[in-house]
Amino acid sequence: MITSSQPTFMCIDALDECVGVQRFKVLDSLKQILEKSPRARIFVTGRPHVLAEIEKRLAGQVTSLSIGPSKGDITMYLCARLGEDEMPDAMNESLKADILEKIPKNMSEMCVGQ
Repeated sequence: MITSSQPTFMCIDALDECVGVQRFKVLDSLKQILEKSPRARIFVTGRPHVLAEIEKRLAGQVTSLSIGPSKGDITMYLCARLGEDEMPDAMNESLKADILEKIPKNMSEMCVGQ
């Protein structure tokens, strides 16, 4: 258990990739840390579906913020990667157009809890 009167900062990335039962244990441990060390600050990232769990387990101790790339950023990234294709003849313009339309449209947001 971490207890300290000094500022303590922790970062937990991709909490959504943690198995459900283990995720609950992690969140309960983070709650204990926050209760015993009021100067602790915890930065947690994960996909939107874990936000409700984070808010429930850390009730009153969490501020959430949704972040994500813009569709323009995603399109620019995809264009750059497609431009590096070592076999450009393997992709026709129709497939390229589908990629540039559908992937940015279906990108999920990441959520951040702190």
